[in-house]
Amino acid sequence: MGRRNFLIEGGSGTGKTAVGMELARRGYHCVHGDRELAYQGDPGTGEPVVGTTGIAVHAHHIWNLDRLTALIADHTEELTFFCGGSRNFAGFIDLFDGVFVLEVDAEILVRRLDNRPGSEWGGPGRREERDFIIRLNSAKADVPRQGIVVDATAPLSQVVDCIVALSKKGPSNFA
Repeated sequence: MGRRNFLIEGGSGTGKTAVGMELARRGYHCVHGDRELAYQGDPGTGEPVVGTTGIAVHAHHIWNLDRLTALIADHTEELTFFCGGSRNFAGFIDLFDGVFVLEVDAEILVRRLDNRPGSEWGGPGRREERDFIIRLNSAKADVPRQGIVVDATAPLSQVVDCIVALSKKGPSNFA
């Protein structure tokens, strides 16, 4: 999709969807991985998994590698941002020119989960998922270790300004 492609990752509730929506509003090309690439599958083999519920959904939330590779190979856009979480990111992270990892503190995370619709992952009334998300956030688990950490507790406009500015610099800025 882009001549330069960036992954925006982070735990549930860190703001990946909001960042993607703001990037798109500003005219940047954005792929919402959780909507456009994700399915329930085995992170090692990619084989679809049927019938996962509760927190098991998290372990099987993966992106379609063939579709992702095809999108990255299309250089129509100058920049493309891929926003969302995936348990198989280790298998494709090297395809990106850079990685941004959104982080929030526990207080902000709980507030964001409180404001989710009750039917959404970790939303009110979904205590097991919610507690799981809070534990993952505290441990900084299931997110890439490489990349630039972005403080996503800042106002959305500042978070996006930071990502845009860094994405326009050379790839030497990324680990």
